Amino acid sequence: MNPAKMVDQLNEVLRHEWTGLAQYAQASFVVTGLWREVYSQMFWGSAQECLTHGQQIGEKIVSLGGVPTVERNSIKQSNEIEEMLNFSLDFERTAVAHYVDAIQLAEESPEDRALVILLEDILKQEQQGVDDLGKLLRDHRQMSVNIDKNSMAG
Repeated sequence: MNPAKMVDQLNEVLRHEWTGLAQYAQASFVVTGLWREVYSQMFWGSAQECLTHGQQIGEKIVSLGGVPTVERNSIKQSNEIEEMLNFSLDFERTAVAHYVDAIQLAEESPEDRALVILLEDILKQEQQGVDDLGKLLRDHRQMSVNIDKNSMAG
């Protein structure tokens, strides 16, 4: 494994985690409506998960002799819950791709198996986020269709 190349890849992962921290925190602040309490807590929990992942990745970057980035990508914002959930699903899918890329690079060198395991553990959490958000959106869309049908019937 080329340490400089790994640091670059991990900094890309870290940049994405910083983006998630800001995006999820913002969503937790601005979500309104009947389900605000539920979704606000969900988004805030996701922000905290991004912070935890960022800390783990940042520590590993320093261990490899690098400097963790403080930059983030632009965040996606909305006041509509379905759009917030779609933005979250996009974010989680991108996170999965970043971690898969990092794992592939880390696997090129067997001397840091712990890094591969760390990345795989985080990947598992990110994939769970994709799965959970996919289910939420499916149920949310179905609920919206039922509400629309009921309002048209009256």
